[in-house]
Amino acid sequence: MAPPNDVVLVTGGTGFIGFATLKKALEDGYTVRAAVRSEAKADNLRTNPSIKKYSSKLSFVVVPDIVAPHAFDEAVKGVKYILHLASPLTTGISLEDDLDAQVIAPAVRGTLEVLVSAAKEAGVKRIVICSSIVAIVPVETLTGAKAPDHAFRPEERAHDVPGPYPAVIVAYVQSKIAALKEAEAWVEKEKPAFDVIHIHPSYVGGRNDLARNLEELKTGTNFYFLAPVLGQEAATAAGPRVASFIDVDDVAKAHVLSLNDKVAGNQSFMLSGEGEMSWDGAKAIAAKHFPDAIGKVFPNDGESAPFPFSVPADNSKTVKTFGKLRTYEETVKAVVGQYIELSQ
Repeated sequence: MAPPNDVVLVTGGTGFIGFATLKKALEDGYTVRAAVRSEAKADNLRTNPSIKKYSSKLSFVVVPDIVAPHAFDEAVKGVKYILHLASPLTTGISLEDDLDAQVIAPAVRGTLEVLVSAAKEAGVKRIVICSSIVAIVPVETLTGAKAPDHAFRPEERAHDVPGPYPAVIVAYVQSKIAALKEAEAWVEKEKPAFDVIHIHPSYVGGRNDLARNLEELKTGTNFYFLAPVLGQEAATAAGPRVASFIDVDDVAKAHVLSLNDKVAGNQSFMLSGEGEMSWDGAKAIAAKHFPDAIGKVFPNDGESAPFPFSVPADNSKTVKTFGKLRTYEETVKAVVGQYIELSQ
């Protein structure tokens, strides 16, 4: 358990991964200050049943624009740790939009503003930043154009992807590459008193305690875990989706356990779930655990184009540091089980 007076600032707590991380920090005994864009978003978190019992350990600070200069100056006062998970979403953005201005620049600026504000606060000891596996694996591999010849390691870095972008998701990939590169360059130049850890999850799935209905559960990456079960296709505008996953609870655990001073700073961790998987494999898992729901709650007959090769990730350091990761079966069981709950 964390010392009771250790305050951790969490950004992005109103999102799928951010909320799971905020909840895990509270469960582990931290005092949490959540940075939100508005009081309305704070109210949504305050009333969430899964964290109500931690209300005395949770406070909020409004940061309406995370890319504004000095955006986090007030938010970081008195905190020891920062879990930075806020990042622009691509929902509603199209190729006609300015992807550099709406996707890439905000991801970079939001991360740098956290670092700059933290450098002014002497008490900050560590910042953990949620990056992505796409900042490690080259885009040619992610799109199925080039098979890898080795298992990717957390120390590797993907090359920049110049525009124009063939799909919005490719601009998202570049946003993660650029944010990681700029953050590491800033740390190298400024040499702050705190250290930084980067977490690189694969496609994240699992129970979403923010979801109040089926549409909210299907939003974001959970759709790719549910699509075959719901009779839909799990693919992107850039082609079939790479077969790589991680459970949201493992992502939350890695972020929060990274705050422990027994974990060395200034390093990266890849998060890719245990065992083999295919997106269509969700159908067999659903049939195994929820046979009575087939044909009543969902058809269980979707098809996903197979990815042409596996993308191996070296998880050895992650497992040694944070413990065993969940399997694809456990993740699918969790999200499909919640889908059945919400359908009732």
